[in-house]
Amino acid sequence: MPVKQVSGRVTLTHAKGSSAELLLYGATVISWKAGTITEPQPIERLFVSSKSAIDGSKPVRGGIPVIFPCFGPPSHPEHMKLAQHGFARNEVWKFDSIVMDNDEGVSVRLTLEPTAGITAKYDKPFHLAYIVTLAEHQISTDLHVTNTSTSAAYPPDNLEFQALFHNYIKAPANDVLVFPLQSKSYFDKTEASEEARNKPKVETRAGVDVRQFTDSVYEDAGGKYEVTWPGGGVEITVRELKDVVVWNPQQVAGVKMGDMEDGGWERYVCVEPGYVRGFAKIEPGKTWIGQQVISVIHHERRINQL
Repeated sequence: MPVKQVSGRVTLTHAKGSSAELLLYGATVISWKAGTITEPQPIERLFVSSKSAIDGSKPVRGGIPVIFPCFGPPSHPEHMKLAQHGFARNEVWKFDSIVMDNDEGVSVRLTLEPTAGITAKYDKPFHLAYIVTLAEHQISTDLHVTNTSTSAAYPPDNLEFQALFHNYIKAPANDVLVFPLQSKSYFDKTEASEEARNKPKVETRAGVDVRQFTDSVYEDAGGKYEVTWPGGGVEITVRELKDVVVWNPQQVAGVKMGDMEDGGWERYVCVEPGYVRGFAKIEPGKTWIGQQVISVIHHERRINQL
């Protein structure tokens, strides 16, 4: 069976050997295994901390959590009752259907709608559909956000939100380079003062590394990124996700995380496409779709770091 659902987990298996596993809790992808043309044996491509809770008690530290409707601490007036990163990553989603099952790939749809618990802290009408598709050498995640308001009020009852895929790419952090981000404007969230955190910088490096504590939000970043290290890498392509976050806590911040395994920060880099500078906006009855496709790089592609 290419799709199995057992005890709150959904497993996708491709005929060529690749696989993915996701939790209904948070719709979080917690495993993606794929090989390359030259090394076809599937290997794990995502990092999940061994200290992370995967029992539905708290958001997963690793994999691909879904962030909605706010990124970081809430800043929109409609989000002020929400915790950091919103609620999508710590609600139980519904398994809706198998979308595709053929030689090209297999995909499933999960959905989330307002519950009493959600409405108590966020009263906007919405419908979320999350489609995860597994192919031989890639995985894609599509978030469909629908404004289900039926109000005829003017101005219209728009849905304003942020959304992000919080990818934990399994990689040797000290050897990773992320590109092309050179000349892009970014905000450095590791700066000590709020004034400095809100002052844009311009990226000068051809390849961005995370050898020290890194938490950078690149605005209007281009929508196509390569994450490479000696002997490996992935490519991420996106649509309707204009920004990208590059994050690694390194030891300085990693040791403060109760759900981070010892030295875990050495084994991943987060490259997170999202709509997080400003807010996406949907009119009543309309749907917004944010998509990412993560593909294995088959042949080593490295650039010189500047």
